[in-house]
Amino acid sequence: MKRLFFIIFIYIGFGFQTHAQLDQPNDSLKVGLVLSGGGAKGFAHIGVLKVIDSLGIKVDYVAGTSMGAIIGGLYASGYSGKQLDSIFRSINFDDVISDNLPREAKTFYERDNSERYAITLPFDKFKLKLPSALSGGQNVYNLLTKLTLHVSEIDDFNKLPIPFFCIATNIETGEEVFLDKGNLAQAITASGAFPSLFRPVIIGDKILIDGGVTNNYPIDELKAKGLQKIIGVDVQDTLVGRKELASAPDILLQINNYRTINDMRKKAKQTDIYIKPNIKEFSVISFSEGRKIVESGEIAALRKVEQLKTLSLPKPRNFNNKVKIEPQDSIIINKIVLNGNKHYTKAYILGKLKLKNAAKVSYDEFSKGVNNLIATNNFDSFQYEFKKSNDSVGYDLIAYVAENEITTFLKLGLHYDELYKSAALVNFTKKRLFFDNDLASLDIILGDNVRYNFDYFIDKGFYWSIGVRSRFNQFHKNVTASLLLDEDDPALPALNKIDVELQDQTNQFYLQTLFRKDFALSLGVEHKRLNITSETIINSDQRDEIVFENTDYISLFGTLKLDTYSSKAFPKRGFYFNGDFHLYLHASSFNKGFSQFSIAKADIGYAFSFSDKFSVNIQSQGGFKVGDDSTNSLNFALGGYANNFINNFTSFYGYDYIALTGNSFVKGTLSFDYELFKKHHITAAANYSNVEDNIFETGEWITAPDYSGYALGYAIETFLGPVQAQYSWSPETKKSIWFFNIGFWF
Repeated sequence: MKRLFFIIFIYIGFGFQTHAQLDQPNDSLKVGLVLSGGGAKGFAHIGVLKVIDSLGIKVDYVAGTSMGAIIGGLYASGYSGKQLDSIFRSINFDDVISDNLPREAKTFYERDNSERYAITLPFDKFKLKLPSALSGGQNVYNLLTKLTLHVSEIDDFNKLPIPFFCIATNIETGEEVFLDKGNLAQAITASGAFPSLFRPVIIGDKILIDGGVTNNYPIDELKAKGLQKIIGVDVQDTLVGRKELASAPDILLQINNYRTINDMRKKAKQTDIYIKPNIKEFSVISFSEGRKIVESGEIAALRKVEQLKTLSLPKPRNFNNKVKIEPQDSIIINKIVLNGNKHYTKAYILGKLKLKNAAKVSYDEFSKGVNNLIATNNFDSFQYEFKKSNDSVGYDLIAYVAENEITTFLKLGLHYDELYKSAALVNFTKKRLFFDNDLASLDIILGDNVRYNFDYFIDKGFYWSIGVRSRFNQFHKNVTASLLLDEDDPALPALNKIDVELQDQTNQFYLQTLFRKDFALSLGVEHKRLNITSETIINSDQRDEIVFENTDYISLFGTLKLDTYSSKAFPKRGFYFNGDFHLYLHASSFNKGFSQFSIAKADIGYAFSFSDKFSVNIQSQGGFKVGDDSTNSLNFALGGYANNFINNFTSFYGYDYIALTGNSFVKGTLSFDYELFKKHHITAAANYSNVEDNIFETGEWITAPDYSGYALGYAIETFLGPVQAQYSWSPETKKSIWFFNIGFWF
């Protein structure tokens, strides 16, 4: 409020003087504007520009570095300070900077990647190769390309509404690079490519990073353009005292600032109107504090208002005289020129982009297409520009893809839950093993229950793709006796729970086609080896463990999956459907009474939000068996909490794992999620079910639920995955159960 009152006071106090000053002609004076780099502190430039505009100052040339290049380049393209303030207030910088792609942009495989592994390490020729930056910068480039679309045909920055140049650094030579030609979005992206945060930008034969490394305040280059008066805005860090040098990063930042701060002492004296906003309390990554930083820029400019008024024109600058900027809702793409692809065909790339020649596409859909392409992780970057078509309305899309040459990855994860206990995941992934569009992945899971997952997939997109999958799963648990014993077994009444060791190995060969990237149909053949043993019941003759199941099953299967959830663990919007049908054709000799049977099941869910913090997820599940009913071990079993159950096991709050069994079931769940603050969730859920034999024949599936359970929990999203604690209770048993899990499920 103090800042706001100060701004109002200054405006009122100098209002009459400003009008008087505007009566003095000043048309011949050439004014330059230089904006320094400073990361998020550069938002202060916007505040200064708002004051400059309010005084009617005509800027004849703009120069900038890093964030100064981004703000300055957009200003030079025709935006006013007010427009820039409005634009930057609406941006979620966490998503832009981190290249956080929406889940719906990812393929099923990439979703599994992001929801299974905590760490991904690329390898090149058996050597670990760390990424060049935390972010690829694709979202930044997409945003700046959209914002500069109205000047996309201008490749000489002297012909922009306000002439402009910016500074970048050649990472190979350490020399500064003067950028005043080419693609504006690409140039300012390169100038702002902060080392280690954003990947370098390739322009021509140069690899470019942040211009602040070599020249963070290009006043000399601006003066060389013949400007008579220079307004300069400095948002660089200052040297700090010993009390602030409390950590290694603080010391390294101080060392890095020596050159630029010493350089600034000389350059500040060359600046006719030197504006230094008070932004000591902010850092280069304080993007969430943008509003306060903009206000700091306004306050600093208003302190120089007397000097600034000497540069005012008789009439305020009309920003619409030179260029009219309107939101671009759609683009007509007449021709697509693609460069740089080696392993991936043009058809593959355009299929991911969902583009074709001579088509009109909304800009949102185009942005989603770029996200789809980048989400494959097959490309380091997708640089593009729109050029006005010569003979028709619309644009030609000129694009350059940089394919990811790294094809080998080591991935790691950690997990704990009440069923599988502690587990460490080591994954080896190899892309382009035999073909350009194939992938092989092996999970080795070490811990209380050793497991593995192997996948090989030849991706043909919307054509029929080919996959091979093998999985070994095991756990040790007390399970309900009815899952293993027949109803007429004399031992059943005397047993409530049986302590078993369950091992399941499943091998599949399948074909898959996509109707869209999140809607897949799979058809295949499956071999399953199921082994269930127990020491609870002892064979009186041999005193060995009893074997309930040791059978090889052969089946045909089909699955239909649609997944538009915004998040797997905490969805705020979207629809989910997973239908599965298995026809069991053969069983080995252990299952002597086997005859063919089939199992069908489906899971459907819908998530929606009442606000950014409060969401609801409604789910319904059901399944039934048709045919032979002698194979109890493949029946449905409900209880516990997990997201990676095998076979026909399903979670159910209020009951322990595998507590409720039958050859058919229905289940409904209502879940609530309140995000207390970022990545911290309070969850509540209620589930109801009927489960027993033949409920669809007896009509039991539409009666009042026999089983119910409720849960209340707290969850935190971490880089390892969700960390959750849930208290559950069932009114039927009058018992409560705690469920804990740490990390992504695998």
